[in-house]
Amino acid sequence: MPLRRMGRPGLIGMAARTAVVAGTATAVSGSVQRHQQQKAQDQYEQQQYEAQQQQAQMNAAAQQAVAQQQAAAPAAAAPAAGGTDVVAELQKLAALKEQGILSDAEFAAAKAKLLG
Repeated sequence: MPLRRMGRPGLIGMAARTAVVAGTATAVSGSVQRHQQQKAQDQYEQQQYEAQQQQAQMNAAAQQAVAQQQAAAPAAAAPAAGGTDVVAELQKLAALKEQGILSDAEFAAAKAKLLG
């Protein structure tokens, strides 16, 4: 009849228990970390989507404003007696500069030519 030890577990039992606890903690920790990373990724993607939607709305509003400005500009001021309308030309130059088509130097040169 084998002798059975009562009380605390032996060295092998303690090592086995420690290994199980450490393995469980590692698995849980990895799962929590993956969950947090996925949550952060989802949040980042949502923010990017919202930024794209906002940019699209701003682009549409800018295009609409330019279209309205172009439609209103010819009707607002007609050139007097076959001459050029300086104000309308300056507005066109300013619009081109705002759109980034003209640089500051090009705008200044065209304005000087128009006024001079």
